[in-house]
Amino acid sequence: MTDPVKLTADLIRCPSVTPVEGGALVLLEGVLKDAGFTTTRVDRNGTPNLFARWGGQTNGRTFGFNGHTDVVPVGDEAAWSVDPFGAEIKEGFLYGRGATDMKSGVAAFAAAAIDFIRETPPNGSIVMAITGDEEGDATDGTVALLDWMDSQGEKIDHCLVGEPTCPNKMGEMMKIGRRGSMTGYFTATGVQGHSAYPHRAKNPLPAMAKLIDRLASHTLDEGSEHFDASTLAVTTIDTGNPANNVIPAQTRATVNIRFNDLHTSESLTQWLQQVAEEVAKETGIDIALRTQVSGESFFTPPGELSGLIAKAVKAETGVEPELSTSGGTSDARFVKNHCPVVEFGLVGKTMHQVDERVEVAQIHQLKEIYTRILREYFAV
Repeated sequence: MTDPVKLTADLIRCPSVTPVEGGALVLLEGVLKDAGFTTTRVDRNGTPNLFARWGGQTNGRTFGFNGHTDVVPVGDEAAWSVDPFGAEIKEGFLYGRGATDMKSGVAAFAAAAIDFIRETPPNGSIVMAITGDEEGDATDGTVALLDWMDSQGEKIDHCLVGEPTCPNKMGEMMKIGRRGSMTGYFTATGVQGHSAYPHRAKNPLPAMAKLIDRLASHTLDEGSEHFDASTLAVTTIDTGNPANNVIPAQTRATVNIRFNDLHTSESLTQWLQQVAEEVAKETGIDIALRTQVSGESFFTPPGELSGLIAKAVKAETGVEPELSTSGGTSDARFVKNHCPVVEFGLVGKTMHQVDERVEVAQIHQLKEIYTRILREYFAV
């Protein structure tokens, strides 16, 4: 039997901080090749990606797993009680950067798939699309894999993303959608001058303050049938003026919006631009806007895939998972353009934290859940 804990530990020991591959995909490719998977590196613009398939493209239907092996930086290494890439086990927990997010998830679905095809080769195919760029800009990660799949005629019928989805207890939540995410960058430009002669200057700061207050005070919505209310957060206001007697020429501010299915990034961009133009007209200060969209909101209606996963989770944990759309973004926002997608993984309480860790028992449990999902999927 393939040990998912050992595989998780081996992956943790690969220092794959975005965008460095760190040996994680090389390791995983070797393990999957040995198990009979056909593998292809789909690197793009220096971003490492791995595609692996077991079974022919025309042989039954195809179940896919998606995940990532890249991790966020360790931060203050001195604050860790263990080596961040040491994969040390203490008191039933496996420690290390990526232990939760999400090398354990990748190890669990790889181990489940390997043992499943060895014991009961299905009438169908299993695909793994694994990136090294989920924690970064994500422009050449799962997107590159999906572009390559389209060019090669590769198709997945249903996909499970193995991100950690449970807030506190194993099995309590799966994700059937995600809010969209976008960032607005504002630059307000006036005329620099002496603070003793403000009439000779045009101060951009009051205009920016008025703009930010107007945006932050606005209620985007009250939520929708499947989503919580959309939110706008002011993340920074920067002027960088070291002098107390100089009115600056320019100031900048950034807002981040997490939005539900009542909006699109286009409609929100139009709103941001409208408010900026109103404030610019009122104040005489030029205000420029640039936006960056991380992903649109999406929703996979409850059906075959979510029902299959919920059934497997309850069978292995005794817990009925909540169908949720909460949280941040994930690569499911890209996969949803290819096929129905649901996210399910372990408890994510320590992801991105110092002393990130995962309960060893949960890794084994996650493998069993994924194995049951495969068994039931190909039994249909």
